[in-house]
Amino acid sequence: MSWLTLFTIGAGTGIGASFTGLGGGFLVVPLLLLLGYSAQRAVGTSFMAILIISASALFAHGRLDNVDFKTGVVLGLGGILGTQIGAQLLEQVSTAHFRRIFAFVLVALAAYLFFK
Repeated sequence: MSWLTLFTIGAGTGIGASFTGLGGGFLVVPLLLLLGYSAQRAVGTSFMAILIISASALFAHGRLDNVDFKTGVVLGLGGILGTQIGAQLLEQVSTAHFRRIFAFVLVALAAYLFFK
């Protein structure tokens, strides 16, 4: 895949992430899986993209005074622990099984949002 295509996908992901607050992983991970990445590499690569996208989104939303920094820091500190545990757990899951789990989570989230 060309750098321009990846850049364009990144731009679209950034728009989607900034608009929905979902971090972009819901778009990047399935794309990387389709490109043949293992579950572990797709998730890790997605986090690299999310780091950059999230920093930019934080800056943009911060300028608009749409950030509760105290709550964000507390959530982030909990997230540090959770990501360490999650990364270790993911090592025990096959890519095929991960795809099913990821699809279930996306469908459940969509159903929740649709019916809420």
